[in-house]
Amino acid sequence: MEVILKSTITCPQCGYKKEENMPVDACQYFYTCEQCKAVLKPKSGDCCVFCSYGNVACPPIQKGKDCCA
Repeated sequence: MEVILKSTITCPQCGYKKEENMPVDACQYFYTCEQCKAVLKPKSGDCCVFCSYGNVACPPIQKGKDCCA
């Protein structure tokens, strides 16, 4: 299975969408929306902002592993 390294994050505050490169060696716990400047944090039970607000889960989750373990 090929790991996808790009994910489109959608801001829950204003709906702004932006494609971002996901880190493969660290979790991203915070993300600042470019449009409204809201600081996004993972939802309860998610390991990173990509799993909560992205259209593609982070690389460790895609591989079936614990994120950042």
